[in-house]
Amino acid sequence: MKKRVVAVMMAAVTAAGLLAGCGGGQGTDSGSGDAQSTEEGKVINIYSWNDEFRTRLEAVYPEVESTSDDGTVTTLKDGTEIHWVINPNQDGVYQQKLDEALMNQADAAADDKIDIFLSETDYVYKYTDAEADVAMPLTDLGIDPDTDLADQYAFTKTTASDREGVQRGSTWQCCPGVLVYRRDIAKDVFGTDDPAAVGEKVKDWDTLKATAEELKAKGYYTFASYADTFRVYSNNISEPWVADGETTVKIDPLIMDWVENSKEWLDAGYLDKTVKGQFNDDWNKAMGSSSKVFAFLLPPWGIDFTLNPNWDGDAGAWAVTNPPQEYNWGGSYIHAATGTDNPEHVKDIILAMTAEKDTLLKISQDYLDFTNTVSGMEEAAADDAYASDFLGGQNAYEYYAPVAENIEIAPLSAYDLGCVELFQNSFSDYFQGNVDFDKAKENFETAIKERYPDITEVEWPE
Repeated sequence: MKKRVVAVMMAAVTAAGLLAGCGGGQGTDSGSGDAQSTEEGKVINIYSWNDEFRTRLEAVYPEVESTSDDGTVTTLKDGTEIHWVINPNQDGVYQQKLDEALMNQADAAADDKIDIFLSETDYVYKYTDAEADVAMPLTDLGIDPDTDLADQYAFTKTTASDREGVQRGSTWQCCPGVLVYRRDIAKDVFGTDDPAAVGEKVKDWDTLKATAEELKAKGYYTFASYADTFRVYSNNISEPWVADGETTVKIDPLIMDWVENSKEWLDAGYLDKTVKGQFNDDWNKAMGSSSKVFAFLLPPWGIDFTLNPNWDGDAGAWAVTNPPQEYNWGGSYIHAATGTDNPEHVKDIILAMTAEKDTLLKISQDYLDFTNTVSGMEEAAADDAYASDFLGGQNAYEYYAPVAENIEIAPLSAYDLGCVELFQNSFSDYFQGNVDFDKAKENFETAIKERYPDITEVEWPE
């Protein structure tokens, strides 16, 4: 098993094509080191792919004294410096740099050791693997998940745990997915932009399909791309892409339902054929005021990081309602790196940033994150102080909270990044008419084996 851990880690080091919001891979093999040293170090090294965690820590962590002008060093009140090591997710750079550092962790000088690193849901399983031994059990830091993190959403605790149920990370955020829609289009087609009324028009896939026909008749697309629905399907699969200890990729029937329904919707004109995938120029433009796209399926970060910056019209043009099916998309997990020479600082940061309701509520108010305390989010859903100007004064937490309470995270595997990314790439060519169905399957099989050489076969549902 140890060899497979290292093999998949090396695949992540060499693979390209990683997109923000996508994930997978497998753990690294680092020396354990002695995390419980008697004296804390002077430098806390934190690895991440953007400044999301840094900005939130600097805003709410009470021990922050100052930050350098370039944002690379945060000084705490006791003189300890946090050094932020930021590498982009794109093209696999973040995981490559992180994995290389973790492999050298045991021999690194004290002030060069990784103390905290972040992972996303799509590749968290890679780093929580007990065989990898790169993310410390929280109990080794003196954090008891059953008591200290009792108010967290259960699915986030599961996501941050290894296969034996040992929690090896924690997060300040949840990412429940909702349907975000244009108010003006809703009024034109349905005669109302009321979230409850629109919610009835999109409450399940069959209803949404009928609604898509209404939208088409008025000249609108329901979604921009077939990629917009993928996360709803993939988050509800019943078996992992690759089971523990196996070398076969098993395609869940729900994934093939996505293929069938995406082709049907594209051919019917419910999707814009010119938009190929997500996080590209065409997709970004589909969020603009001249677009004919009615809705997007997004979590809170999607509204904040993608929709809002791409919208070029007046505030208040968008609203949220229930999705056709509950799902989660994303999540940033904080891990204590095995071998850290700052276990007390790391413990304090994790508890302050992921366990204290009032701190997390401040993050929700300042950044519109759906944060990770059940009681806090219930309060936010009932408090107009959490209304969003971008959403026309709507309190989106009213819709986030019920989704979060019902999320059952899909079973994770060490190969999720490659499977999620390469499957969509392969079948995008099919949707666009560049290859036939069988060729798309063949292309996926080839691509996934190239990404992960230890994969021996792909099993398709009958």
